[in-house]
Amino acid sequence: MTLPELGDPLAHRALDSLLRAEASVRRRLSADLEREHVSASGFSVLVVLSTAGGELELRALRARLRTSKANATEVVTTLETRGMVQRFRLAHDRRAASVRLTVQGRELIDRLFPEHTRRVQDAFSVLDEAEKRMLADICRKLAA
Repeated sequence: MTLPELGDPLAHRALDSLLRAEASVRRRLSADLEREHVSASGFSVLVVLSTAGGELELRALRARLRTSKANATEVVTTLETRGMVQRFRLAHDRRAASVRLTVQGRELIDRLFPEHTRRVQDAFSVLDEAEKRMLADICRKLAA
């Protein structure tokens, strides 16, 4: 069986490179998280809550993470089960939920974030400042 023509072989090569780079960086960043049995998505939720002052409406959290309602609900439920966050209904709108970082969640962020930051720096140390800016710009363009 032969494959159909690729249309834009360079786009396919760029996609392959992007996926390989993402997988490699994700592996390097996940080591400290795996020890704590926290997924990358779960860690992202904790970081977003932390930077937002410890609490956000679930819909705002979903928007910041750019994730689906189902995925956000699943990740928050897992974190809630582990005691990292609390979810509660809002008094002014019982249909809406808010998510709050617990003391245990804050302690985990405080313990893991410095090492995570170092790992991010190490993962991107092969790029100079201009390349990092260019990569960020390209990724924003692809995500739009």
